[in-house]
Amino acid sequence: MTKPHAVPIVLAGEDHSFKLDEEALKKVLMRDELKDRYVVVVSVAGAFRHGKSFLLDFFLRYMNAKYVLKQNTSEWIGSEDAPLEGFSWKGGSDRDTTGILMWSEVFLTELITGEKVAVVLLDTQGTWDSKSTVKECATIFALSTMLSSVQIYNLSSNIQEDDLQHLQLFTEYGRLALADSGKVPFQRLQFLVRDWRFPYEAPYGAVGGQQILEKRLEVNDHQHTELQSLRKHIRSCFTEIACFLMPHPGIKVATSPTFDGRVGENRF
Repeated sequence: MTKPHAVPIVLAGEDHSFKLDEEALKKVLMRDELKDRYVVVVSVAGAFRHGKSFLLDFFLRYMNAKYVLKQNTSEWIGSEDAPLEGFSWKGGSDRDTTGILMWSEVFLTELITGEKVAVVLLDTQGTWDSKSTVKECATIFALSTMLSSVQIYNLSSNIQEDDLQHLQLFTEYGRLALADSGKVPFQRLQFLVRDWRFPYEAPYGAVGGQQILEKRLEVNDHQHTELQSLRKHIRSCFTEIACFLMPHPGIKVATSPTFDGRVGENRF
């Protein structure tokens, strides 16, 4: 049996174009055990070299423990001596992921409503690297957002105004593509603020994240109309928006070229 692995489903070309690999997609999704199930797509997007693939590999550990091994989720982290495996990741300043990747193993579960679902994880090419045009960045972000049940917007340290401006640009591509549907174009947007540096203002986690989100997306009469329009646009694009704040994992994790994800190395 083939070991679960990352499958490129949207390929980045040398001419700055993208191509859907239909055969690769069919191999993942056209399986008997997935018949008659709703598909829940969880995607992570954001700037390059900000740990999207690294994060997804911890998602994989949790999903594997809960839905494959049927273990108590309090033990999902596994052995402290096990290297972090899954989507390719590495330290350094150069990009690692290109196009859109789908994990070959689909996780089967049942919602509290009784609906049977198949959970799919997507990794995406990071934005704003030196090899990608603005159009490429927008295309990847828009495609993954259109496909996703949950789009995780991976940010570093804070939610800044340029992060919201980029989000507006990227989502406009997808919104135009779905303009005739008459529905809210996207589902859940999950801001994930990594390396949150101000826990004295808002605590780590979902509660603190919601506090920061409300501040950043607030619309009031004292704002310039451009700022108001930006925030209204973002809220109109998603059925649900949330935020989660995470602490820095430790300087050794961020700077060591030999770190392989072992949580027992006293680096976190």
